[in-house]
Amino acid sequence: MTNTTESYFLSYSGVRLPLKLTSPIEAEELDNRNTYIVARHDDKGRLVRVTRMVYGDTELEHNYQYHDNGALRQAEITMGGETRVLAFDEAGKPA
Repeated sequence: MTNTTESYFLSYSGVRLPLKLTSPIEAEELDNRNTYIVARHDDKGRLVRVTRMVYGDTELEHNYQYHDNGALRQAEITMGGETRVLAFDEAGKPA
């Protein structure tokens, strides 16, 4: 993944995709946390990857792709070793 920035959060809210991340924290605070979320944004500021870390292991990962108009095109969700791929139309609605 090129040209991404990384930030950190404690949680997320809602059930819509892409996830809405809440409670930002600084990288320096990660050593004191058992669980946290690593977010990666592309150079357009879009959320492209969410990784939930629990005791140093990946518990959940979302990878997002977008249509040219900025609407969510695909969400690849991996949890418990299983991956599910969801497709969305150009309006961002499930296809």
